[in-house]
Amino acid sequence: MQSKIIPKVDKKWVRRCCGSWKAHSRTGSCNVVSKRRPRRMISATPKSNPEVGLQVGERLYLGMDFGTSGARFALIDKRGTIHAEGKRVYPLYKGKETIDWTSSWKSTLFLLLEDVPFDLRELIASITIDGTSATTIIVDSTTGEPLCRPFLYNESCSDALPIVKGIAPANHTVCSGSSTLCKLVSWWNMVDANKTFAALLHQADWLLWLLHGKLGVTDYNNALKVGYDPELDSYPPWLLSQPYSKLLPSVQAPGTPIGCLKEDIRTNYGFPKDCVVCTGTTDSIAAFLAAQATQPGKAVTSLGSTLAVKLLSTSRIDDARYGVYSHRLDDKWLVGGASNTGGAVLRQIFTDEQLENLSEHIDPMKACLLDYYPLPTVGERFPVADPKMAPR
Repeated sequence: MQSKIIPKVDKKWVRRCCGSWKAHSRTGSCNVVSKRRPRRMISATPKSNPEVGLQVGERLYLGMDFGTSGARFALIDKRGTIHAEGKRVYPLYKGKETIDWTSSWKSTLFLLLEDVPFDLRELIASITIDGTSATTIIVDSTTGEPLCRPFLYNESCSDALPIVKGIAPANHTVCSGSSTLCKLVSWWNMVDANKTFAALLHQADWLLWLLHGKLGVTDYNNALKVGYDPELDSYPPWLLSQPYSKLLPSVQAPGTPIGCLKEDIRTNYGFPKDCVVCTGTTDSIAAFLAAQATQPGKAVTSLGSTLAVKLLSTSRIDDARYGVYSHRLDDKWLVGGASNTGGAVLRQIFTDEQLENLSEHIDPMKACLLDYYPLPTVGERFPVADPKMAPR
C-alpha cells in the first residue's frame, strides 16, 4: 500500500552511531550501478587507524553489531571515518539443554568494550548496538535477567501461529512463525511461564540495557515483528487488547539517546561522563545505513550467516506469505526480507580452505544450472515463508 508522508526523524544519532556497523555490505539494484565506500577489512585483532587525525575537541561514536555468529565494533567520527574496529566470535557457554546465548552475548559485549583502544575511549560521545531481527528475550522486569532461553531470529513457533493469525490483519508481518509476536505468544502459553514480572526485549534492547540500566525500551525497527506500526507510530489496538501486551517495551526512533552509560562501566572502562547510550536497530538495517544507499530503487544485500535484502521504496509493502515486510526510514520504506540461506549452511559442509579453493573455479558471469536451495535446516522465511521447506 502507498505510505503516508511521516515526519522525518533526526538521523544524526543513527548515522553516527550506526553508519559504520556493517559497511562490508554490498549495494546494488536491477540496472543500477552500486557504489561502495572504501574501508579496511575487519580483523579478529582490534585495529586502530593512527593515520586518521582528529581535530581538537572532536568526538567519536561507537557502534556494535551483534550478528548470528559473532559481534564486531567500529569507532567512527562525524564524517564516518573509521578510527578503530575489531570483532569477536561468540564463546559457546553450555546451558542445561542448549547453548546459553545470553551469557555468550553479554560476555562478548564487554570483550568488545575492552577491545576499544584505551586512548580513544575518552572521546566517545555515544554508543549503540544492532542485533538480529526477531531475536526475543523474555526477562524479569525487576532484574532484567532472562526468564527462559532466548528465541533466536530464525526460530519458528508454529504452535502460536494460528493464534496470531486469529488476531492480526491478514498477511500481516507478524503472521509468520518466526515473528517476535509468535515467540511471545508461544512463551505466554507455556504452563510454567512466570507472567507476573515479565517483559519482552529484543537482543539489541537487552544488550543496551546492560549499558544504561533502563529496562523496557526498544526502537521501531526491532519492534516491527512484534506488531508495532511504524506508520502510525504506535502499537495497534488489536495487539494492545491482548493480555500479554503488558510485556511490550516502549518504542523510540532508532538512535534516540536513552541515558548515560552506567557509572560502574564508565569508570571501569574509561569512558567520559557525558557518553550516552542510544536505541539501536536491526543488523540488516545497519547494513543498509552503512552502504549509504539513499535513492529509491537502491537495494542492499547482506550476506553473512544468513541472507537479507533491503530495497529503499516510496511505498510500504507487507506480505507475510512471502516473508516481505517494510521498515520505516524517514519518509520512505525499506522493503525486503531475510532468508535462512547464507554462509552458515556452507560452514556445515565445507572448511574455509575448501571454500577458498572451490571459489577459485567459479565464474560469476556464467549461470549455474544446478537447482540447489541450501538451508542449514528445515524451514525458510524469505522469499517464501514456509517452516516445512526442506533444503535441496
